[in-house]
Amino acid sequence: MFENKKIFILGLARSGYEAAKYLSKFNNQIILNDGKEEVLQDPNQVRELKDLGVDLIFGSHPDDILDESFDYLIKNPGVPIDHKYVLKARELGVEVINEAEMAYRLLPEDVKLIGITGTNGKTTTTTLTYEIIKKAYPEKTHLAGNIGYPLCGFLDKVKDGDIIVMEVSCQQLENFIEFKPDIGLMTNLSPAHIDFLKSYDNYKRVKTKLFMNQDSNDIAILNIEDEDVMESTKDIKSTTKYFSSNKEINGCYLKDEYIYYYGDKVLDTNDMLIVGIHNIENVMASIMISKELGVSNEVINEVVKNFKGVEHRLEYVDTINGRKFYNDTEATNIKCTQIALASFNKPTIIILGGLERGQDFNELTPFMDNVKCIIGIGQCRDRVLEYGKGINKPTYSYEYLSDGFDKCYEESSEGDIILLSPASASWDQYKECEIRGAEFKKKVEELKYED
Repeated sequence: MFENKKIFILGLARSGYEAAKYLSKFNNQIILNDGKEEVLQDPNQVRELKDLGVDLIFGSHPDDILDESFDYLIKNPGVPIDHKYVLKARELGVEVINEAEMAYRLLPEDVKLIGITGTNGKTTTTTLTYEIIKKAYPEKTHLAGNIGYPLCGFLDKVKDGDIIVMEVSCQQLENFIEFKPDIGLMTNLSPAHIDFLKSYDNYKRVKTKLFMNQDSNDIAILNIEDEDVMESTKDIKSTTKYFSSNKEINGCYLKDEYIYYYGDKVLDTNDMLIVGIHNIENVMASIMISKELGVSNEVINEVVKNFKGVEHRLEYVDTINGRKFYNDTEATNIKCTQIALASFNKPTIIILGGLERGQDFNELTPFMDNVKCIIGIGQCRDRVLEYGKGINKPTYSYEYLSDGFDKCYEESSEGDIILLSPASASWDQYKECEIRGAEFKKKVEELKYED
């Protein structure tokens, strides 16, 4: 299938690199093009691909390098759907796919493939699902996809009977043709990536492609409380199963703070470290997938009760002297911080602020009932101070997170939540928000050491 072919790879990054590396072993002629200059690429990747005989063209997209002699164009998921090479390939009859579609076609037939998509929660659900299934089947479970592990990177190690848990993005789904998961799951739908897919209707259409090749032998797990999910999937041919956080259903549901699976009490949500109704839904989704694979309640409980969440996304860090610390540095906008605040019903001290880009902190007010103190940091700290005083909350302003953290603990009491959820980007002081989150976690660790 992908042997003795002429293949054009558009975009390097992880997926382009893995695809080129794998395909080079099968006597393919490979040209890889990336618009970034070579000096901006990973030098180790560049050196390795050159040694493997891959022709590399960096810094521009020349008009004359793509023609009808190519068998495939393998597009990096992040490349726009209307890129000139994509449009030209379709005019020439050159099949346009991506690395995940390529890898799918090369998987052993007896691999169990789980595909997880949705607007929010897919990374948490994918990670938790993988951890549960890995606990049950440690020798044959793999984590792949949009979570940072290109599927073709597993082709040399995956065997018949193995299980692949894969996060699937809309950018990947756009160029899927044959891809078919044995179990597909959609967490929820809301407007996102409109710049990439041009409209919300198209976004929903693309998301639903996860189920397009499924039949009644395959499972689709859906959030019954999400109207857009239910409407978008009404015509799929899969065997459908549902989860609900609002009512008792024939499926997985929440009742009196317990998660049930078809009437069987599985998990007490009070034992979860991750918080919020959105995370309860993520856990229910993971339970449903795990049950399809025969995982016991004991294994599910053991993993969920120790799962701290995805790093930097409302991540439970530790409990010190009765105070629980959560790192939500990825909350770089107001909406994410609203979700974080809605996840707690205990007195909360929140750290807000960072890059000044006109964010309206007043939109947080309906979610501030449990907040007992606000710490403003970063470039927009003075606006945070003004906002806090305006809603009659004790508020303090510090340039740096490290100073603000010390004030958090000083103002806290046993039973309180200390939450970094800035509603702001980090670029005023940090190269990326993960560095801000790592600093917060380090301060928690230092506090634990002091105590």
